[in-house]
Amino acid sequence: MRVMLIGQGGREHALAWKLAASPAVENIFCVPGNDGMAQEPKVQCLDISYEDASSVLEAARGKGVDLVVTGPEKPLVDGLADFLGKEGITALGPGAEGARLEGSKVYAKRFMKKYGIPTADFEVFEDPRQAAEYVEKVGGTCVIKADGLAAGKGVLPCDNVEQAKQAIERIMVAREFGSAGSRIVIEEYLEGEEASFIALCDGKTIVPLASSQDHKRVFDGDKGPNTGGMGAYSPAPVLDDDTHQLVVEKIMGPLLEGLRQEGIKYRGIIYAGLMVTAEGPKVLEFNVRMGDPETQPLMMRLSSDLAQLLHACATGSLDGTSVSWDPRPCVCVVLSSAGYPGKYEKGQDIYGLDEVAGMPGVKVFHAGTKKRGDRFVTNGGRVLNVCAMGSGIEQARNAAYSAIERIRFEAMHYRKDIASRAIGR
Repeated sequence: MRVMLIGQGGREHALAWKLAASPAVENIFCVPGNDGMAQEPKVQCLDISYEDASSVLEAARGKGVDLVVTGPEKPLVDGLADFLGKEGITALGPGAEGARLEGSKVYAKRFMKKYGIPTADFEVFEDPRQAAEYVEKVGGTCVIKADGLAAGKGVLPCDNVEQAKQAIERIMVAREFGSAGSRIVIEEYLEGEEASFIALCDGKTIVPLASSQDHKRVFDGDKGPNTGGMGAYSPAPVLDDDTHQLVVEKIMGPLLEGLRQEGIKYRGIIYAGLMVTAEGPKVLEFNVRMGDPETQPLMMRLSSDLAQLLHACATGSLDGTSVSWDPRPCVCVVLSSAGYPGKYEKGQDIYGLDEVAGMPGVKVFHAGTKKRGDRFVTNGGRVLNVCAMGSGIEQARNAAYSAIERIRFEAMHYRKDIASRAIGR
């Protein structure tokens, strides 16, 4: 099997690494990939923009690709899977209509309300003055979300009216997230513990993957602005067997039925970002792709053949499929450039990667790096993802931080409390 992998971050590096382990996979063509994943066996990076669908198609045909796997959300929202499918290329991922579950917060919230999927109460606004009047009326404790894609940064939790008005100003007036902020969702602030429920969906069958939890805020103690994710671990103890079953019955079941009633063909990843509240699990958001960085610990733990799983999903053949996991937990810590998710420097030399490469149970996935001569340098906000397995969650966490002690680059930032909630349970 020849696989084309769309994307260039740590999530895609983890997917490429796990795909390369499949005996069924002959080649992996990453579009555009990064210099870190280019070191993996079977991997070749192609200097193509995934926003250029015609070039992606031409490369897929030229390389004799059997399956296209898309990592990031934007190409799916833009209809890449539709385009490739019409040209006879097997592509994993929903079409543009299904991808609206992530591409529009307003659409997703209305979909959930229509099909009885538990979520926070909400209101939608297109006028910033009306939005400001609303938060004054209801009080400032709320969450304000840009409608469109904002790289995981368009969700602004607010503790008071002043913060809420500032969030409205940033999104709708200053247009910090561009056209994504033409509409906003203002929803109630849910109390509880977050978790990620990620599953394969072929339109008829949903096959859950292992549970995970990510850490979105940039600083320890869940302080500071939201990011794309500063760390993750799997499994997530908060998603115990009973809660898992509730998610399957109360969220995934109605989701599948809603997609069917709407006439949406969905073959790809479905990711429910959850808040496990005292009333049960509620959906914070739907994503239509694997999480980043949740994918990294999931790929470390996955025992099944990833290529076979993804091909079955893309071809509507998931019925009867089961997934096997290494029982050991995995912890992933993101090393970022100081300043992220705001402005940051690029081009800083990275030291210590060779030393970490020999550590058992440890794997470093590259997110924002590039090769300069014989050395890797920083090339993004999230730079490296340090993953470690352990006999327990505490052992995995200790191994990850032990590896991090050997890595350094100028202005390196990381959270020091990844998985602490799981350890404290």
